[in-house]
Amino acid sequence: MTVTIEEHIWITMSDGVRLGARLWLPDGAQGAPVPAVLEYIPYRKRDGTRGRDEPMHGYFAENGYAAIRVDMRGTGESDGHMADEYLKQEQDDALEVIAWIAAQPWCDGNVGMMGKSWGGFNGLQVAARRPPALKAIITAYSTDNRFTDDIHYMGGLLLNDNLWWGTIMLAYQSRPLDPEIVGEEWRARWIERLEKLPFFPALWLEHQRYDDYWKHGSVCEDWSAIECPVLAVGAWADSYTNAVPRLLENLQVPRRGIIGPWGHVYPQDGAPGPAIGFLQEAVRWWDHWLKGKDRGIMNEPMLRAYINDTVEPNGSRDTTAGRWVGEESWPSKTIKCRSYTLGADHSLGEQATSPVTLKVSSPQSHGKAGGEWMATGCPGEHPTDQRLDDGGAIVFDSAVLDAAVDILGAPVARLKFSVDQPVAQVNLRLSDVLPDGRVTRVSYQVFNLNHRSGHDVPAALVPGGVYEIAIKLNDCGYRFEKGHRIRLSIATGYWPMVWPSPAAVTLSVVAGESALELPIRPADQAEKAVAFEAPAHGPFTPITQLDPGSVRRWTAQDHVTGETTYVTEGIGGLFGEGILRFDDIGTQLSHSLKRELTIRDDDPLSALYVLTQTYEMGREGWMITIDSRTEMRSDATNFYISGTLEAKENGKSVTTRTWDQTIPRDFL
Repeated sequence: MTVTIEEHIWITMSDGVRLGARLWLPDGAQGAPVPAVLEYIPYRKRDGTRGRDEPMHGYFAENGYAAIRVDMRGTGESDGHMADEYLKQEQDDALEVIAWIAAQPWCDGNVGMMGKSWGGFNGLQVAARRPPALKAIITAYSTDNRFTDDIHYMGGLLLNDNLWWGTIMLAYQSRPLDPEIVGEEWRARWIERLEKLPFFPALWLEHQRYDDYWKHGSVCEDWSAIECPVLAVGAWADSYTNAVPRLLENLQVPRRGIIGPWGHVYPQDGAPGPAIGFLQEAVRWWDHWLKGKDRGIMNEPMLRAYINDTVEPNGSRDTTAGRWVGEESWPSKTIKCRSYTLGADHSLGEQATSPVTLKVSSPQSHGKAGGEWMATGCPGEHPTDQRLDDGGAIVFDSAVLDAAVDILGAPVARLKFSVDQPVAQVNLRLSDVLPDGRVTRVSYQVFNLNHRSGHDVPAALVPGGVYEIAIKLNDCGYRFEKGHRIRLSIATGYWPMVWPSPAAVTLSVVAGESALELPIRPADQAEKAVAFEAPAHGPFTPITQLDPGSVRRWTAQDHVTGETTYVTEGIGGLFGEGILRFDDIGTQLSHSLKRELTIRDDDPLSALYVLTQTYEMGREGWMITIDSRTEMRSDATNFYISGTLEAKENGKSVTTRTWDQTIPRDFL
């Protein structure tokens, strides 16, 4: 089908603010209206996500849909100011955008909304506002709870990716409006945007518990608010997986879920593979709910999930061996919990043992083998051999398995414990011990023990007091092969993924009265085969790679001072893509960022995090450079977070911003 692309159109809001959009229209839509699919995100439709948008939205248009990619208020060429993530204004604008789309002569009044990450979040949030024209959504790599499962906090602990993402957002939101779209006013509007730029990482650091700030936009607060069908997508190598089972369990609308082996990329480009024909699945979904055509999508199992076979403990991989399975309902009626007692002899067994207290105080650098919180398809991002970290943990091993064990769902650790400090955290890792001794992390969780009664009501621990807690690890799908062993590791920190507690902690676990529960899926379960078509795409936008760039990750330990330094560095392309030029608009992009995290094994207050970043974009005669540096450290009572940013046009400084904030620690 012939497709017409409109490079830029304006959508005017009721307050006069104009949002910029790109539009893909199938041939004949002006005379014979079609349903529309909306993606609504802040990442610049002209030169930010262009390479990804073209083959996806072009494919939808080829299959009889108007596809529209809208930049949020204050992003790209859109008017206005973006003050934070997921504001009510963002949702209000989306309601107007959907109504505008439904009223266009090329739209038949039926609108679907889809997105990944930010677009997956606001798809759920907008669905909860129930715009009449919104008939269904696809939400990929998102969450129903903004505090527990986003890039800022995990288990009530501060993710170091909060500063990483906040720093990236400083660069993203400092990018100029394109003169070819907005004309001579681009510079004045760009400077105004720079002067209003929020210090994003501090905004999020100010809210260290599940308060009203995070409850806004968390659809788990009212599941019944969503009344349209939902297709939820997650991935085991990504960080946004746990919401898929929760959405399937708690929503009352028609719903389906897919969880694959990938990182934070759409499944048609999924890495590590195998990628799937996700765009075909999306069209089946849209056909059913927007066109009323039964393509069999609702005959699929409620959850289609990939069960990973043995994963080698390497930081880089292109593919993951395994198989697809289907669950007709979720929670599954066939998956049963199996409990393993944590034994005094460091065993994981199914028989009760006498209680014995085991103690651990992990070195502050514990976690070097953890990989990245969010995989994106970059080299070196996956967890490596866990033996590097297991030396700083209490380790419990099962007997050698005499038959394969499949798990699907969330493992649970039930701990009876005490600590010697009023503020403490725990790291739990479920691993596969291979016959040659190598150890692969299967799932994990970090948890702020001060949040034991709820993330909204943190409280001090009584040193020496005895507590009991059940902690869910991340959902996973994995096969422990015959001849392997199952391992649970318990530690008191997880650097460089999360910020450490203010004092070194000794954790005492009562073995014999603590347990690990695994969601066992019968290996011989009778089921119909689950299969997907091969990946398909629409036409790709022409791109030239001007320089391949590089991605490096390394750890160094000073054996005199005890200081460990963890470094990641992307040069030219943040996610390994190199320096690119979008040929049809003549715009080139380069994004370099270096993270340096240092800590001494004997002192959590020695933690220091520094990020340096350069973003360059433009074309001949119009080149923009954005340089930034952010830093975070802490003492026992406060976080200290600072930043500088300088924006240049053709090498000449235009605006410099500085931030320096002190934020009290809140049981963190």
